[in-house]
Amino acid sequence: MRAEYDFSKAEKNPYAKRLKKQITIRIENRTIQYFKSLAEEIGIPYQNLMNIYLSDCAHNKRKLAMAWN
Repeated sequence: MRAEYDFSKAEKNPYAKRLKKQITIRIENRTIQYFKSLAEEIGIPYQNLMNIYLSDCAHNKRKLAMAWN
């Protein structure tokens, strides 16, 4: 690897803004802790793990089965 790289002529990725969108969402502490501990086991950031999980749900059109009693 080079000691230094010249990025003066580099161009920004025109698709970068389409890849992910930053949002604000309220998630329970125990849910965050669950994903943090799971992410630590796997070795990836917990936010990436949550994104992978939600993307899988969306891709496979999974629906939550809930019963209110």
